Amino acid sequence: MRILMLGLDAAGKTTILYKLKLGQSVTTIPTVGFNVETVTYKNVKFNVWDVGGQDKIRPLWRHYYTGTQGLIFVVDCADRDRIDEARQELHRIINDREMRDAIILIFANKQDLPDAMKPHEIQEKLGLTRIRDRNWRRHAAAPRHGEDVDAI
Repeated sequence: MRILMLGLDAAGKTTILYKLKLGQSVTTIPTVGFNVETVTYKNVKFNVWDVGGQDKIRPLWRHYYTGTQGLIFVVDCADRDRIDEARQELHRIINDREMRDAIILIFANKQDLPDAMKPHEIQEKLGLTRIRDRNWRRHAAAPRHGEDVDAI
C-alpha cells in the first residue's frame, strides 16, 4: 500500500516516518526532496513517502499523487500562525483528481507543546467537517516525546 505523508515544513513528518519504521525517535533535518521507507505492520507492507513541506517544494507534491492509496497529512498543532496555510494545502491535495480515492488521516502532531490546538480545534480549522464524500479520520500524538504512533 502506497502512503503519502505531506504537511507544511517542520510539522514532524520525518520524525513520524522513522518512529513508525524504527520504533524510536531520531534526529532529523529539513527534508529537501523525499524519504521513502517500507513499514511493516501486522504483516502488511506500507511504502511511506515523506515529501518535504517547504513552500518552494509544495508545487511538486502533485508528482507523487499517482498510485497513492492513503494520505497522512501532518499538522503542527502548536503552529497557530500557519493553520490556515495548512488548511489551504490540505484542500488543494484532496481536491486533486489523482487523490480522489485516497484515505485521509490527519495527524495532529506536537500535542505536548504549550498552547497546542486540541484535535477538535484542528478538525474545525482544517474544515474537516465539510468533507463528507471522503473517508477520513484524525489522530493526535507527540511521537518525539514517546507517544506511540502505532494507532495510525
